[in-house]
Amino acid sequence: MNVVSLFSGAGGLDYGFIMAGHNIVWANDLYEDAVKTYRKNIGNHIICKDISLIDSNDIPDCDIVIGGFPCQGFSVANTKRHVKDTRNTLYKQLIRVIDAKKPAFFLAENVKGILSLGGGKVIQDIINDFQSIGYKVKYKLLNAADYGVPQTRMRVIIVGVRRDVDFDYQYPEPTHSQYGSLITAQWISVGEIMAEIPNPDMPNDLPNHQYSKYKLDFNGYIGHRPLDPFKPAPTVTGRGDDKGGVVILPHPNGLRRMSGRELAAVQSFPLDYEFCGPLSSVYRQIGNAVPPLLAYAVAKEFNRYE
Repeated sequence: MNVVSLFSGAGGLDYGFIMAGHNIVWANDLYEDAVKTYRKNIGNHIICKDISLIDSNDIPDCDIVIGGFPCQGFSVANTKRHVKDTRNTLYKQLIRVIDAKKPAFFLAENVKGILSLGGGKVIQDIINDFQSIGYKVKYKLLNAADYGVPQTRMRVIIVGVRRDVDFDYQYPEPTHSQYGSLITAQWISVGEIMAEIPNPDMPNDLPNHQYSKYKLDFNGYIGHRPLDPFKPAPTVTGRGDDKGGVVILPHPNGLRRMSGRELAAVQSFPLDYEFCGPLSSVYRQIGNAVPPLLAYAVAKEFNRYE
């Protein structure tokens, strides 16, 4: 399929669609470092501009519009979240573009917190808005660890099929589970992934393999919890101060924080996927990304459409 991508960030969602065989024809994001990262790894078809300032006529026709619309207003990590948070309305730009281009499909991604915001009213309003422009809509909460990502990252995947399109999207069956089974492999642990990456303090040629020196203080708060090397990592977040290190996951050895390269591996980015900008920006881009392996799992289900 030809894909238009909004709120593309560093390209995690797009990379998964490319892995599944699809073609990104146009992408957009406002974050300059993320756009540079996208161009370096995926292509020059991304536009660095506020989507609200882009005329839909300047966006090419496509088969599907995808977007992990900004989620800070929805996230359970945001203790001040509320229905009227202005960041919660950015999904309406996604609706505007979908309504204008009328693709056969759309796929939107967001955080688990969107399901409980407003007592469930927000997710229902979002579904109603998508339905009102002519789409059959469904959503499901997926755990990235169930699809080979070494991280228990819960994400809501909203899928729309235009009403005149004869296709019933089915969410992907898990390929992994906590303990493994006859049909699933065991969750991939953070220790397994870290074992493949050299010590950042030793000579190496991996990009982004520097780490925050922000001290470790295991006090139970986000970013200050020890990791069990035999389990997937907890959710990688995009939160932090301007130094970028406050909520960066510690390495499972408990001696330091993860490098940008290690954190990207926890998000299932390949080792040669290079992020642009200072370390704080690299961490933030990684934390805000959709894990490519989760994106691949949901993208390949569209391959059944003929």
